[in-house]
Amino acid sequence: MLADTDAGCLITAAESGAQFGYTMIMPQIILIPVLYIAQEMTVRLGIVTGKGHGELIRDYFGKKWAVLSAVTLAISAIGALLTEFIGIAGVGELFGISKWITIPIATVMLVGIAFSGSYRRVEIAGILIGLGELAFIIAIFLIKPDLGQIGQGLLSFPIKDRSYIYLIAANVGAVIMPWMIFYQQGAVIDKKISRKNLKKEKMDTAAGTVLTQLIMIVVVVVYAAVFNRTKTNADLSTVPQLANVLGQFIGNNTSKIIVGSAILVVRWSPPWSLL
Repeated sequence: MLADTDAGCLITAAESGAQFGYTMIMPQIILIPVLYIAQEMTVRLGIVTGKGHGELIRDYFGKKWAVLSAVTLAISAIGALLTEFIGIAGVGELFGISKWITIPIATVMLVGIAFSGSYRRVEIAGILIGLGELAFIIAIFLIKPDLGQIGQGLLSFPIKDRSYIYLIAANVGAVIMPWMIFYQQGAVIDKKISRKNLKKEKMDTAAGTVLTQLIMIVVVVVYAAVFNRTKTNADLSTVPQLANVLGQFIGNNTSKIIVGSAILVVRWSPPWSLL
């Protein structure tokens, strides 16, 4: 679940907050049960059948649909990996480190960890590193958003605005990803989880769902507060841009540390799931 909030997802959340302020909080809340249903389904399928998602598609719908699902998964996986390394390069640029240094180092680390031979070791490392995303929570206390405006935003839905609908669609796509479904179903099999542990696994999935959406909400609130004060429009398509905009209010160095920590640690999880 922590891997869900990659660079593309966080940039989407930041853009959402920048363009439509606190009105984008409620869509993130609504997506919590949607995300949970999708992932909880894969948990039950994996535990009860003992088969991966692709294998079940092949068994029930035939080889053609299995191949199609594998191809689309590969395409989305390649796209995810590209955004991962773009994020790594962006964080390096924040601190004046060339991408020709950060990307090779990251590649070696990812491959080494992924093939370390211990699923449990990889899982623990992924959780510990992924928790660095919570660095954005610090930004909320530093930026101090207006609680009254947040309350108003929760009750406002500019659904007649096409851009608002477009961003909602973008957020749905950022939250529900193909590789998540394939990965989690395979993960419960790799961990040899039995039916007696199904309830605990559901609780684990629920906790991950709430945590990952909390991070998305935090990013929305932070950048909604920033642009609510500046009353200006700015491009937020890169990691340095995220840091520069936030740095106007909490200081450039602090902003670089927070954005760099949150973005960089996210990079490690998706590649593991894909490898």
